[in-house]
Formats: sequence, C-alpha cells, structure tokens
Amino acid sequence: MFMLLTVAIAPGLALFSYFYLRKQIHKEPSRSLLQTYVYGMMLTFPILFIQYVFEEEGVFGSVFVSDVLFTSGLEEFFKWLVLLVVVYGHVDFEDPYDGILFGASVSLGFATVENILFLLTFGMDEALIRALLPVSSHALFGVVMGYYLGRARFVEESGTKPMLFLALFTAFGLHFVYNALVMSGSIRMYLLIPFMLFLWWFALKRVKRAHTLSIDQYIRKQRTAR
Repeated sequence: MFMLLTVAIAPGLALFSYFYLRKQIHKEPSRSLLQTYVYGMMLTFPILFIQYVFEEEGVFGSVFVSDVLFTSGLEEFFKWLVLLVVVYGHVDFEDPYDGILFGASVSLGFATVENILFLLTFGMDEALIRALLPVSSHALFGVVMGYYLGRARFVEESGTKPMLFLALFTAFGLHFVYNALVMSGSIRMYLLIPFMLFLWWFALKRVKRAHTLSIDQYIRKQRTAR
C-alpha cells in the first residue's frame, strides 16, 4: 500500500516542485499552496459523486457527451471556482506567477486523489503512463488557468472579466481535446503524444510570460517605494 501511494503521489509533487522552483522573486508561502492542494484533493469526491449520479440516471444518451464534454467542463469549473472563491482575493496571491502556482496546486491535488483511486482499483501497471498523461495534463490545465487568473488580478489592461472567462474556457478547451483524444480508440497514442507536446509548449509559454509580468510588477513596486 505504501509503495502504491508513493507511486501515485510522486508525479504530482515532482511537477509542482518544478513550477515552484522556477519562481525567482519570492517564493509563495507553502501553507497557502498546501491548503489549495488540499482543496483540490477534496474536489475529487463531489465531482465523482456528480458524475456517478448523472451516469446512473442516464442523463446523457451519448458516451462522448458524458465522458468528454461533461467531465471536462465539470472538473475545470470546480477547479476554477475554488481558485476564484478561495485564492483570487487572498493576501498571498501577490503577483501573476502566483496564479501559475495556485492553479497547478489545485489541479494536482485533484489529479493526485484521482490517480490514487485509479491505481488502487487497477494496480500499478499503468502508473508510468498516468504520470506522463493524466497527471501532467491536469497540472498543465491548472497552469494555463492560473496564468489567466493572474492576468485578471494584476494586469489591468487585460480586463478582469475577459481573463476570468479565458481562465475557465481555455482550461476546459484543452481538457476537452485531451479527453476526446483519449476516447479515439487504437490511434489515441499517435494523437496524444503530439497534443501533449503542444500542451507543454503552450503552458510553458504562459509560465515564461507570467514570470516576466511578475518581474515587471516587482520593478514597478521598487521604483514606487523609492
């Protein structure tokens, strides 16, 4: 059991450490990030319950609508809601890059519990592929969502409402494409690999941009302080 939990949790911690260590100005308090991670973990159970109820009631007549459209929207909406309600106005949300960290934190909390439940059910045979695909994809969805959240909070010329909308819509769109590719049958790996490469490129571009915005904000504050 200990080995299984270690294998399930390690990918999420490794990915989060990567994004956390890239911040060069001042590190976000670990307590705030841990709380966000726990919120993400707690999200797993109401989401699974809602999915179970809808499936048992036969609300959707199409597997595609149920497993791709509805699942993507439900998961990203709840993560976005937690970031908006709990994180957006928090005192520790201090610059655009913090959005990256908080977004990755809530997403990896969700992905970690999902990964634990999957490995408990099906064993560790797919532990590596899950680390490379579902866990990392959730992290990157969270990074993208957090990037636009940071812009909404700190970049006035971007506009708050458009950026909050993009935070949800972009993460949902990426998640939707990912789920659709997972359901594409025997050719899915040929499609998922280029998509994951694109997803990493897309997310890391926003990580770099968020870092630049944070440095610019820091410089402006230093000049004002003088």
